Formats: sequence, structure tokens, C-alpha cells
Amino acid sequence: MKALAFPGGGSVPALGLGTWRMGESQRSKAAELAAVRLALDVGYRLIDTAEMYGEGGAETVVGEAVAAALRAGSLRREELFVVSKVYPHNASRAGTAAACERSRRRLGLDHIDLYLLHWRGQHPLRQTVEAFGALQEAGHIGRWGVSNFDLEDLQELEQVQEALGLPQGSVLGCASNQVYYSLSTRGPEFALLPWMRARGMPLMAYSPIDQGALCAVPQLEALAAKKACTPAQLALAWVVGQEGVLAIPKAVREAHLRDNLAAAHLDLSATERAQLDRLFPPPRRRTALAMI
Repeated sequence: MKALAFPGGGSVPALGLGTWRMGESQRSKAAELAAVRLALDVGYRLIDTAEMYGEGGAETVVGEAVAAALRAGSLRREELFVVSKVYPHNASRAGTAAACERSRRRLGLDHIDLYLLHWRGQHPLRQTVEAFGALQEAGHIGRWGVSNFDLEDLQELEQVQEALGLPQGSVLGCASNQVYYSLSTRGPEFALLPWMRARGMPLMAYSPIDQGALCAVPQLEALAAKKACTPAQLALAWVVGQEGVLAIPKAVREAHLRDNLAAAHLDLSATERAQLDRLFPPPRRRTALAMI
């Protein structure tokens, strides 16, 4: 599978598994646990979660699935890339450390590969960045980044990093920004994505198929039929085909898990991309960053 490089070295798969809305009910836990375990078995090596999802429930599901795969010998820890996020109200110096400890316990991992600030809150960015640095130094996280940051937020963050002596191009700087990005939500392409590309910072696209809504667009269905794939696969292939972009769609059903993974290997021709541009035009002006 295509991989994206991080500033300062290392890489991440272009497609992973999202876990938003997992861990919210004990009634669905068995099915969610089975889905994450199946995802690992069929080849997913990137899993995205957050302390917000099910108030830690999603991290628990991921942790139990990963532990089972490790025990079975079907997965080695070094093959897996786990992303989690800290709530903004927890993102003070001490609060970030405590939240990370809780997340690591739920995940059953000694370190989280990428730890993100879920969105901006009341705590100064400098405090959060200092906390991330301390967690890196302690070996509790590999890299850190942000989520739902627009251009001005990243520019301010860059100034904070410079003040702390953390150059963007190093492993100690911001590694990624996770935002809502899909065929129908292309706002980041106007200013945010070019800025990130210039700094070698991958964009992590959440809700890359609009929580399934894109699958019901008749014109997309027609294009997918010509390509002999599903509309979701076509939409995902477009996202991961963008320079510097990876996608983390959520899936629970086996067919969706397999289809999504296969989409990462689907190449689109210039003609197909032009057809998608006509159907979902790129932005001509800057718009506010979309959030779900």
C-alpha cells in the first residue's frame, strides 16, 4: 500500500480504519471488536481513535482487538500505527499527560504512535505542545499533531514551535493535521492543503466518503459502475490519490472493510479525475473549515 512520509522521517499507510461512534454501547461492543480484529487480519495497519469516542470506549475496543491479534501472532506491534486524540479541555500540560496515560491504559500500549489535539480549546497551544514534547521524551508517544486546525491555527502553531525551538521539519514538530476532507468537501484544497504540502505534513482525511452519503449520488454510482468498483471505493481512491493525503474511513461490516482496503490500490486515470472534478468542482475561494 502507498505510504506517506512524516516530517523528520517515518511513514504511515495511506488508508486506515476510523473508529468514531465505536465504544458507545455494550450491545454493539462484540460486533465492533470483531470488526477491528478482522480489519487487522485482512491487512489494516493504521487505526485512528480518540478519548472522545465513546468516552474511551473506542480505545478499549481497539486495545482488546490489538491484544488478541498480538497474542495470536497475526500482528507485531511494530507493524501497527495507532492514532489517538486528547480532548481540548484536557490539553493543559498536566491534563495532556494524564489523558495520554488513560488512553495508553485503555489501548493496552506502552506508546501511542501519533497523538493529536482533537480541536482547539481553552488551553494555550504552547502548554499542549510542551506536554506533547514531554510525552515524546518519556517514550509515551512517537509523534504528535493536531485535528480540525485551519490555516491560521497551523500558522500560530508554527510560531509556537519556533519559540520552543521545534522546527517543523523535525520529528519533534507537528506531524499531521486531521480534517474533514472528501469529494464533496474540498475546501482544504484552496489554502490549507497546499500549506501542509509545502511543509511535508500529511493531511488525514476523516469522513472521506461523507459517512456513506456519497454512495447515494447517482452520477458517482454511474462512474463507479464503469470502473467496476463501488461508489465508496471510487471516492476513497480519489482521496488517497491526492498528494499528501491519507484517509481513515470507519467500517464495521466485512464487505466494507475489504472494499475500503482495496480502494487504496485503485488507480484513477486523468479522464476519471476530470469527470470527478466536473461532478464535484474544486474550490474557487477559501471557505471555513468543515467539521463534524
